[in-house]
Amino acid sequence: MSPPALAHELHPGPADAPFLLMVHGMMSSRAQWGPNLAALSRVVRPVVVELWGHGRSPSPDDPAAYTPDAYLRAFEALRGELGAERWMLCGQSFGATLTIRYALRFPERVLAQVFTNSVSALVGPDAEARARRGVAKMAAAVEARGRAAIDAHPPHPRNARRLSPAIQDALVRDADALDPAGLVHHLRVTAPVASLHAEVGRLRVPTLLVCGEREGRFERYRRFAGQTIPGLEVAGLEAGHAVNLEAAAGFDDAVTAFLGRHLPSRPRDEGV
Repeated sequence: MSPPALAHELHPGPADAPFLLMVHGMMSSRAQWGPNLAALSRVVRPVVVELWGHGRSPSPDDPAAYTPDAYLRAFEALRGELGAERWMLCGQSFGATLTIRYALRFPERVLAQVFTNSVSALVGPDAEARARRGVAKMAAAVEARGRAAIDAHPPHPRNARRLSPAIQDALVRDADALDPAGLVHHLRVTAPVASLHAEVGRLRVPTLLVCGEREGRFERYRRFAGQTIPGLEVAGLEAGHAVNLEAAAGFDDAVTAFLGRHLPSRPRDEGV
């Protein structure tokens, strides 16, 4: 039996444009990117995936499927299915722990990458132990109380304050369908090894951080990224954690401009 595949949607774009792999954060879904797809499709072909147990993706019973390396293998399988030699990446929040890791592992496959506020990707040794205790506590709560614990979790989209009603409703519907078992696997398997604090200095692909400046706790990680990631570009926007939704127009402008500068060169016609 072949392994399950992550649910994904391919959105239209210019026929010769590269694909853009888009990975949402924990407790989110494909709805995370709804307001951005039209603008991004002007320069790339967005490929929106959903994490295990989120949205339309299944929840494998085997915890090994939730390791970061297993996610990278799933992304590589998708790249092969698309027939793409190279593509672009965009990771939101927890999704950035996976897209940045992919760029570190397979730089030859990546034309450029974008990520948003992601404490989980950049948290350092000083705060990592506390973060692990927090996710372990959440995992135990979800295992014991199921959906009630998910509904009570502060990052649930129901608690968002700066989203349009339509986007919030879509995110809430998908969060209400989130598989508790899949979330527990993420909290116990993926999250404890998500940090790339010691590795991001080795990034060698063009990278843009679109930063929601209202999220105060991320400021220290923004500074760390700027000091550590070679050639990092930063677009700061007046928004919080969900920067691509709260400041969608600014996000779209920054990302399309950045990706447009890193499109592959088109070969000239012979004789020109």
